[in-house]
Amino acid sequence: MKRIIDIGILQSLSGNYAVLSGASRTGALQGVAEVNASSDYDLTFRVSARDPEGRNDRYAPLCREILRETGVRHIFGCVTSSSRKEVIPELERFDGVLWYPVPYEGFEASERVAYMHSCPNQHLLPLLDWALPALGPRGYLVGSNYIWGWEIAQIARERIAVAGGEVTGDRYLALGDTEADHLIAEITALRPDFIVNSLVGESSYAFLAQLAELRQKTGAALPVLSGNFTECEIAYCDAGAEGLVAAGPWFEPGEGRGGSLAEMARQAVHELARLLNGRPGAETLSLSELVALSLAAGEKPRPDPTHFHARQPVVIAQIRAGRFHEILRHPPRGADPYLTARDRDLPAAPVLRVVS
Repeated sequence: MKRIIDIGILQSLSGNYAVLSGASRTGALQGVAEVNASSDYDLTFRVSARDPEGRNDRYAPLCREILRETGVRHIFGCVTSSSRKEVIPELERFDGVLWYPVPYEGFEASERVAYMHSCPNQHLLPLLDWALPALGPRGYLVGSNYIWGWEIAQIARERIAVAGGEVTGDRYLALGDTEADHLIAEITALRPDFIVNSLVGESSYAFLAQLAELRQKTGAALPVLSGNFTECEIAYCDAGAEGLVAAGPWFEPGEGRGGSLAEMARQAVHELARLLNGRPGAETLSLSELVALSLAAGEKPRPDPTHFHARQPVVIAQIRAGRFHEILRHPPRGADPYLTARDRDLPAAPVLRVVS
């Protein structure tokens, strides 16, 4: 008889990034169904789910509730970096582990988090390395006004400077803000070779729609790059996402629309099942202990034992006719969350020229 292991899901069903959290939730539940139906595992998962409603102040209390009241030690969830950082103190207090299935900005390594999507050396940097020779040296940066947007802009500025390029503008919108007229006006004046879009959720969809209108009026190419736009969002942009180029570990081969957020969440559930399989009581161990057990058994756990980020393929793809088509694929590469390799060849901080 299979043993039952309780796990948590902490994803928002409403709010301005509900599309993203919904895809992650769907992928996690698919993984649970597959594990529970599989004869490869000696366990089944039982889910305790909570809905933070896209409100940052609800993540920590709901995480605490799951860990303290249900016996759960492993939680699949969070979308924004701010929500992830909200729950880490609760994970530390109650010996929990967060399985995080979303691309993020790096510069973090917690033994309480399994980072199962990509970080900048697996999404933004290869994307810029493709774009700069292909599109031109002048970039415009726009992002959501919190840690994801700030760090992505900083890394992009440095990479563009290394290539001898120029950052023509660096602008931010509050999460959920859909008023982008001033950004469109500035882009109209500057005519950058490409735009790095690090907006999240509804802000991104509104910006892309307005940018598409600008293209129609002016005939300008204005290509958009993104390290966080996935298949589940295409339908919410109408034609606004057409031509967008993104980088990530995986793109939907058909019309499933769950994309990499769903797939990485699904894979994360299977990874936990593999780490716990044949090890009764291992669900109470820390992530570092689980990874060490797996390595000692000659297995190849996905989370790196040093920083707990997963090795990932690097795929660059473009949206054409409403779905992603692969442009370029690099072999799987290990995560470098603190960009230690980057630091060896950086110039002095570039001067930002902004036209207002």
